[in-house]
Amino acid sequence: MTVVNAAAGASVAPAPSRKAKPFYKKMYVQVIAGVILGSLLAAVYPNVGVTLQPLGMVFIKAIKMVITPIIFLTIVVGIAKMGDMHRVANVGAKALIYFEVASTIALLIGIVVINVWPIGSGIHADPAALDTKLVQGFAKQGQDMTMMHFLMDIIPSTFVDPFAKGNMLQVVFVATLFGFALVGIGEKGRPIVDFLDRSTYAFFGMVKIIMTIAPLAAFGAMAFTVSKFGTRTLIDLGQLILGVYLVSILFVVVVLGGFLRWAGFSIWQVLSYFKDEWLFCLAATSGEAMLPRCMEKLEKLGVSREVVGLVMPSGMSFNTDGTAIYMTMGLMFMAHALDIEMSIWQQLSVLFVMLFTSKGAAGVAGAGFVALAATMPTISDIPVGALALLIGADSFMSQIRAATNLMGNVIATLVVGRWVGGCDTETARRRLASGEVD
Repeated sequence: MTVVNAAAGASVAPAPSRKAKPFYKKMYVQVIAGVILGSLLAAVYPNVGVTLQPLGMVFIKAIKMVITPIIFLTIVVGIAKMGDMHRVANVGAKALIYFEVASTIALLIGIVVINVWPIGSGIHADPAALDTKLVQGFAKQGQDMTMMHFLMDIIPSTFVDPFAKGNMLQVVFVATLFGFALVGIGEKGRPIVDFLDRSTYAFFGMVKIIMTIAPLAAFGAMAFTVSKFGTRTLIDLGQLILGVYLVSILFVVVVLGGFLRWAGFSIWQVLSYFKDEWLFCLAATSGEAMLPRCMEKLEKLGVSREVVGLVMPSGMSFNTDGTAIYMTMGLMFMAHALDIEMSIWQQLSVLFVMLFTSKGAAGVAGAGFVALAATMPTISDIPVGALALLIGADSFMSQIRAATNLMGNVIATLVVGRWVGGCDTETARRRLASGEVD
């Protein structure tokens, strides 16, 4: 059938309807299959499963290879295209306000839940019997994470240092300066902005190629995790793991869902649209690995590149909701396990410290554990060696931390985008309702 264009007097063939992708070719289906198969293999052949860690590590290393240039390019182009430093400051200020509100709520919820549900109170651990060798490395990293260290570490030693080390905070700092410089030189900088803008497509193309092995990476990561730590850990610390998962899920659905409703979106549609990404986080414990893909999908939803480029990367450093929940629940779990009573004022003072330490460890391997170690010196009653009580279960809880942090920042970008007028609401609602990705 053809359609006649009356104005042009010509027949125009209708656009062909897009053929639905078979379910087995969808990324989230393949990732779930990888997780299930990896778990089964580890249960039957644990000696084989523990050797499959490289499958997940290769994928994560490949993604991290392109993360820093993507973050740099999107921030620089975003700031330069705004062309107005007041506009940049407006977006940045509102993003920081959102980050602090969300992180504070996450910390408070964690504290309330662990007080109502005193997980660990039946363990009665002896501090003298704790094996502190297990946590010495994390404790040392935690001691280095002072506020002064955090602020000084934002500024790199050289321009290329952040790209070589993959330090997210430093990349954001350098990109922001470079973007402001391009705004300052005006028309002279336009060819540079155009070149950088086009370069982003090549890097996102690399991400698309690397993503083809995501299901295999999920298979290897899950097989390794279950083989190495086994079901014994899940039984011994099952209540804490369950508690962190439940609180994190409820936080995303209820609290962040409330922010989304205020912005005019549905939490269920957003979770469905980004299901590939958070499912992979649960399998491979890496939120950063999904950052480029989330940024690309947010732009397709109608969020401006400027907002995506500023909010999403900075949020991965300053908006760590999953880490905040883990820190409060982990700290009180140790107190309960050691039969240590903490007054409400002690808890609130520690919560204030955690607002900074949860951000100071951003980008560090095992960031949640390191952030918790950085908080310990402020609590004289709980020895740093008590972290040994968490070491076995930390890997399982790091999965939900990564997924919660990632979704928290996806939602933050949508909310801030709507707040500053940098989101095409109709496009976003249409794509979210249809589940349209490409």
